[in-house]
Amino acid sequence: MATFAKPENALKRAEELINVGQKQAALQALHDLITSKRYRAWQKTLERIMFKYVELCVDMRRGRFAKDGLIQYRIICQQVNVSSLEEVIKHFMQLSTERAEQARSQAQALEDALDVEDLEADKRPEDLMLSYVSGEKGKDRSDRELVTPWFKFLWETYRTVLEILRNNSKLEALYAMTAHRAFQFCKQYKRTTEFRRLCEIIRNHLANLNKYRDQRDRPDLSAPESLQLYLDTRVEQLKIATDLELWQEAFRSVEDIHGLMSMVKKSPKPSLMVIYYAKLTEIFWVSESHLYHAYAWLRLFTLQKSYNKNLSQKDLQLIASSVLLAALSVAPYDHKYGVSHLELENEKERNLQMASLINFTLDPKRESREMLSRSSLLMELVTKGVMTCVSQEVKDLYNLLENEFLPLDLASKVQPLLTKISKLGGKLSSVSSVPEVQLAQYIPALEKLTTLRALQQVSQVYQSMKIEMLSKMIPFFDFSVVEKISVDAVKYNFVAMKVDHLKDAVLFGNVDIESDRLCDHLTTLADSLNRARSLIYPPMKKQSKLGENLHGLADIVDKEHKRLLARKSIIEKRKEEHERHMLEMEREEEYRRLQLQKQTEQAEQQRLATEYSRREEQRIRREIEERESQEVQVLLKETGKLPKRKGKKPLLEGDKITKKDLLEFAVHEQVKGRQEMEKKLQKLAKTMDYMERAKREEEAPLIEQAYQQRLVEEKILHEHEQLKEIELSRQHHAGDLQEKNRLSRMLDNKAIFQDRIVSHREAEYNRLKKEREDRINQLVAMSKREREIKRKLLFYIKSEEERLTKLREEEEARKREEEERQKKEEAERKAKLDAIAERQRQRERELEEKERLRREALLGKTAEPPSRPTEPVPGSRISEPPAAAAAAAAAASSAGKYVPRFRRERTEGPQTAPAEPDRWGRQDDRPPQLSDRWRSDDRRPSYGSGGSRLPSSSSSWSSSRSRG
Repeated sequence: MATFAKPENALKRAEELINVGQKQAALQALHDLITSKRYRAWQKTLERIMFKYVELCVDMRRGRFAKDGLIQYRIICQQVNVSSLEEVIKHFMQLSTERAEQARSQAQALEDALDVEDLEADKRPEDLMLSYVSGEKGKDRSDRELVTPWFKFLWETYRTVLEILRNNSKLEALYAMTAHRAFQFCKQYKRTTEFRRLCEIIRNHLANLNKYRDQRDRPDLSAPESLQLYLDTRVEQLKIATDLELWQEAFRSVEDIHGLMSMVKKSPKPSLMVIYYAKLTEIFWVSESHLYHAYAWLRLFTLQKSYNKNLSQKDLQLIASSVLLAALSVAPYDHKYGVSHLELENEKERNLQMASLINFTLDPKRESREMLSRSSLLMELVTKGVMTCVSQEVKDLYNLLENEFLPLDLASKVQPLLTKISKLGGKLSSVSSVPEVQLAQYIPALEKLTTLRALQQVSQVYQSMKIEMLSKMIPFFDFSVVEKISVDAVKYNFVAMKVDHLKDAVLFGNVDIESDRLCDHLTTLADSLNRARSLIYPPMKKQSKLGENLHGLADIVDKEHKRLLARKSIIEKRKEEHERHMLEMEREEEYRRLQLQKQTEQAEQQRLATEYSRREEQRIRREIEERESQEVQVLLKETGKLPKRKGKKPLLEGDKITKKDLLEFAVHEQVKGRQEMEKKLQKLAKTMDYMERAKREEEAPLIEQAYQQRLVEEKILHEHEQLKEIELSRQHHAGDLQEKNRLSRMLDNKAIFQDRIVSHREAEYNRLKKEREDRINQLVAMSKREREIKRKLLFYIKSEEERLTKLREEEEARKREEEERQKKEEAERKAKLDAIAERQRQRERELEEKERLRREALLGKTAEPPSRPTEPVPGSRISEPPAAAAAAAAAASSAGKYVPRFRRERTEGPQTAPAEPDRWGRQDDRPPQLSDRWRSDDRRPSYGSGGSRLPSSSSSWSSSRSRG
């Protein structure tokens, strides 16, 4: 890795290497410089180095080097000069595009050129051989050799640039431009696979943008500019997907646009929403989702009517007619009849998703069929005024199909209207997003709707009809097509009919035993039987006889009702048991099927794994054999070129030849070839010597003769040319003299004209010079004024900043002084409070000491010495009597030992002794204190029956310890 003191040296070194043809070395030198950590600060030289670097990468098709270099340059320019990175990337894409176009034009030129020797032959022999061997034409070969590598590099360029610019708020516009150019590349060259990959790349970039929200320099999608760029990119993606007829990718693009629009509360521009709904109509029409197609047309109509001020009446009529015909094209029956609950839930979720895409709010708790349906759509068309804008033919068609009841004449009246409607349509001049509307696309769906309406109305009038008559009533289709249409209608409970081909008739009416109309038939039968019974057994007119016949009728009716209820409950239980049994059988069958499927999949995976390993071993073995064979072939071609022997098949044509055999054969052939070549060279050298000597002997006199003849011919030719040149010189001289005499009379006029031109130009020059000097003086004066204004402005700004700084410093000093003053006052207040507390504590100690001395004096007068030593108080450390304690204290003090205060007080009596000097020579001026201010007198032990309280030795000891 070469190191350079300055980046300019690396650039010079790269140019020198390019001049001598070492482009790879130049590229490596620039790559080392860019990736080095020494040059992390941006400078203008690095930009020129990057321009040269990307030119080398494009020239040598080094996509990986280009990506590494651009990533490093992005790190350098990200916070300093992003525009430099933008310029480098634009240059990189421009070079790649130009080289791809150049390769394409070169391949086209090669294809169009007449590069044949025989103009009567169609193809060259080598072209025929290549076409038979490779199976491809000349254009395919030229594209594969010239165009494909550059197109691959251009596609890699787009991917690299998108990867570098992704999720960067400072390069959003360049990212959008690159995505648009990549989309146009896919559209121009019909690259469907690359388009899918490009959409997935952009989708992943957006997903990562939403996932890593704490990323640095992350674009903010809540900003209108960023959101508009992302929406424009997705709209362009949607356009290209529909142009390439990639409908699945187009639908995913629609979902991406809807997801972006749902991120912010503000609705996008109406022009963008018009394109969105226009592409939705195409997607839903191709997917045969006629209901959603009609809803998308309704949204498009609403937007155009509300926001397009230039919309003409003709275009509005065409769009409204498309909306109504799209709504009529929806099947009039419900496809959810008879489906399972799971399918209904899936359909409900799908309706919610589609409704959100077309900006139609649904309540998820309600049934979706009540919201997105054909009937609700037609009602919405009436309420939004679409019916008032449609053409008269479409309005008549709507009335015939939805409002009229013409079972026999419906199709005959609809057919001329469909003929007129099929001719309507054309280009829309005032709607750019929907360039063309053709109403003929709805004709097949309308013919099917007419057939269904005719069958529905006929089934309400007739019970049976001949097939021939029904075919005449419906002229659109053959009866086989009508039969297929009727099958779907019967399946979804739209019509009740069946076809009897034996009788050549169609039977209308429901004959199913479990029909919903069974109750009506049973009621009719019961009424008929009652009437027949009344005719056979007429009722008696006498009231008494009627009462006798009706005796016990209530009991009979009650018993029959109970029997029917019991029978109904038994039937329901049997049905439930049967359903439970069937459900268990289905579960068992499903479990067995899943087990069998799992075993089959495991066996298949095992077989595939075995087959894959076997094929992999065969492939590796075959590659090893081919590699050995190629190595030996290359060795033979490089060393001896294998001489062709007559009448002997070479060893290399064998089926199974090892590398050892080939090497032996190669060595043997090399030795033989070398010997034969030496013999041939010796013989050829001898022959060449003889031939050369003979030729020289024969050609010597002929050369001399030709030389002499050539001398004579050249002498004659020289004399002739000399005479001809002399004659031409005389003629030219005479003509020049004549021309001079003719033009000499114009010399005065020429001088006058020349003086006039020179004077005019001199005056013009002086005027321009003066104007330029005046303009320069004005510019100088203006620049002086600007500098003066700028200087004054800078002085004012500086003075204002100094004033503000001084004010800020004074404010900070004042705040500091205030804080110090507050702290000082707080400290003084705290010191005063501490002094007051200390005086209070000292007063309490004095009171306690006086109380203690009073009690001790009182006890010393009344107490008598005991006849025997008293029992020690539990927990006390001193058990001597007071006299002994006093004697011990006096002895200890005389001996210079430490004596506790309570012993000294007992020895001294109630009088206060003078304070003793402490170890530092100071007198103890503090007042005597009690033993423990926190101990109450109730905790001290009592002696005798009088209840007198004595001081505890342990408490006195602890208090004296604390005071000492």
